[in-house]
Amino acid sequence: MDTKLNLAGGPKKAALAFAKFTELKPDGVITADDNAQSMFVLPYLIGKTDIPIMFCGVNATPDKYGYPALNVSGILERGHVRQTIAYLQQLDPKIESISFVTHDGPSGRALKNQVEVESQNYTATIKGFHLVKTGDQLRALGKRLQFETDAIFIDSLEGIEDSTGRGTTNKDALRILMDAFQGPVVGANRYHVEQGALTALVKTGEEQGRTAAEMLLSAMQGTPIAALPITHNHRGRRVINVATMRNLQMRPRPIDLRGAALVNTQD
Repeated sequence: MDTKLNLAGGPKKAALAFAKFTELKPDGVITADDNAQSMFVLPYLIGKTDIPIMFCGVNATPDKYGYPALNVSGILERGHVRQTIAYLQQLDPKIESISFVTHDGPSGRALKNQVEVESQNYTATIKGFHLVKTGDQLRALGKRLQFETDAIFIDSLEGIEDSTGRGTTNKDALRILMDAFQGPVVGANRYHVEQGALTALVKTGEEQGRTAAEMLLSAMQGTPIAALPITHNHRGRRVINVATMRNLQMRPRPIDLRGAALVNTQD
């Protein structure tokens, strides 16, 4: 639906999706990400069809959408925040504090809720959670955080507006942030690391899609939705950007790199 870059166009894309749904008459549906729930499932499908619907990539709590419903279940997407912070401190024991920066959108606000629930179990002091709307705000924030925090944790920055009001890509927004903030930036996804963040314990789209598909297949084969409870992702893999690690002059122990995927920044 491209709502991260064009949120206002989401309802129109949802209407097109419903037209395709009506044309195809599928036996089941998988809906990915939060905006697909609020803009497509709730107005077009809930209470209007009996076919099974499985969601994936949802960051908000399921009750926000009235899930589980009679014909809806799925897999929530939860970032491995605590584990990523702990791994960062393993790479650099001097890290004592961290701030969060993300686009001011549904996924960012959902991460904020997750951090508020979990933060008492984090091994670093939380210096703040910042929801950002524009590139100018992001640049100013990065410069300020240089003096306030040891590291920054990002989730998606895609959709932060440039000077013309157009949504930027995550890569361009991350470049703005890293030009302003000279310390370690860690992320939630592999693409964050491939675009320049130091490290992440990544969640995978493969786990989200596979789980939703397996649940949907079970439902289509007759398993009651009540027997397919909402779940969340469990798997994670360490990813490190070796170029960023060198730029930060970090020299982790060989054991700290064991089992990690090593990548370089992609152009």
